[in-house]
Amino acid sequence: MPKKLRLTGDPAADKLLSEDPFALLTGLLLDQQFPMEHAFAGPRKIADRMDGFSITKIAESDIDEFVELCVQPPAIHRYGGSMARRVHALANFVIENYDGKTDKIWKSGKPDGKEVLRRVKALPGYGDQKARIFVALLGKQLGVTPEGWREAAGAYGEEGSRRSIADVTSPETLAEVRSFKKAAKAAAKQS
Repeated sequence: MPKKLRLTGDPAADKLLSEDPFALLTGLLLDQQFPMEHAFAGPRKIADRMDGFSITKIAESDIDEFVELCVQPPAIHRYGGSMARRVHALANFVIENYDGKTDKIWKSGKPDGKEVLRRVKALPGYGDQKARIFVALLGKQLGVTPEGWREAAGAYGEEGSRRSIADVTSPETLAEVRSFKKAAKAAAKQS
């Protein structure tokens, strides 16, 4: 993952997200009912408490101990316990299905965008919308652009959009994404 991400406003958290594909996958897993930049800082909190961020250490850890590690203040998420269980399940899934190499999700067999989307949707804790956002994040910020990636990402893949974390590259774009989400939420309430 060659590009430098700027998703959290914390250089150390962003460095981890930029260098470790599982950290990035974990950040997006945590991105629900919680401010984006705090969700994506979750992997760094885990790393600080586990003496490094390791998919293997997470998967091999006792689930109750891992949950306890994730809920201690400041917790990794508003719903720290349930999200810790999801992170643990995600780590085990990636180890069992991709030999612990997260980037195989988008690299193994040179998949097209539709296949990358299918693989991401198969991950525990990832539904259609979250999977499309991840495909958009890969394409827009990390240069992972298999054929058909924009179509697979849907509206999240649109060039110049400000819909999701895939579009956050600075404090200004974070504010634009927040504004978009707020407007979309207001429109949904009116309909």
